[in-house]
Amino acid sequence: MATKNLLEAVRETLHDAMASDERVFIMGEDVGARGNVFLITAGFQEEFGRERIIDTPLAEASIIGVAIGAAMAGLRPIAEIQFADFIYPAFNQIVGEAAKTRYRSAGGNTCPLVIRTPYGGGVRGALSHSVSIEALFYHVPGLKVLAPSTPADAKGLLTSAIADEDPVLFLEHKRTYRLIKGEVPEGRHTVPIGKADIARAGKDLSVITYGLMRHFAVEAAEKVAAEGIDAEVVDLRSIRPMDRETIIKSATKTRRVLIVHEDNKFGGVGAEISAAIAEEALFELDAPIKRLCGPDVPAMGYAKEYEEAFMPSPERIADAMRELARF
Repeated sequence: MATKNLLEAVRETLHDAMASDERVFIMGEDVGARGNVFLITAGFQEEFGRERIIDTPLAEASIIGVAIGAAMAGLRPIAEIQFADFIYPAFNQIVGEAAKTRYRSAGGNTCPLVIRTPYGGGVRGALSHSVSIEALFYHVPGLKVLAPSTPADAKGLLTSAIADEDPVLFLEHKRTYRLIKGEVPEGRHTVPIGKADIARAGKDLSVITYGLMRHFAVEAAEKVAAEGIDAEVVDLRSIRPMDRETIIKSATKTRRVLIVHEDNKFGGVGAEISAAIAEEALFELDAPIKRLCGPDVPAMGYAKEYEEAFMPSPERIADAMRELARF
């Protein structure tokens, strides 16, 4: 084990994949000479060459389109969208092409493509560098959507994503890159896609979340523990496929559920979680399902006050826990 931040875990995993499999290559805006805007691929082009670390034009549809063709031809492309906010030009390539490859060929073709992109707020990124895109894509059959929150999970899930035969959208919360540190296993490490993690065990209520909000929820749980409220925190890790079994098991155990994500509330991931619990465990609950999410406004503002008003915080999560515990 070695202590790394999440950025270092992603970088190490990408490097190991490149070194161990010549089919793997990385393409995207500024991934080569500049080494990515966060320096995740710094030095990769010098080590692996321009044919495997490819700087692309500012054309997201072309990045994903070329990557899809390469994946179907037997390679293992890792396509980077510089920020999640820029993914929209590639929407048709991802949803209309990559996600349908296996289905439209009756299993004859696969599309082993990983699309990496940083998402989320908390870094004063304003309208064009703060978006959460998971709700736009987790609806799409044929596409896996992952959102690791710890360095170990980032390494394990990215390794699994690169080995997967179907397209994977790999979301990296940009605030976690250097903020979150943890022990990371040495050598090859995998985390199964579709399996949630119990970040904190508890008995009085369940908080179901992912990404940066996992850490905020655990912090909030420690605050309210001093008041006699024992909260369980479930980190989805995999948004699609979603671990319904762990969600239902936790909800049934604690009988109270709080869902937290920074994406907009309406139609967000929390809506699907709520529906799953209502279908399978409604009469096991002692209180209505509660959601704490980003407001339904088009974007996150630049001003510190706007950003703080948009994003759930440990304090707001703790208040929601207290309110739910009173039922």
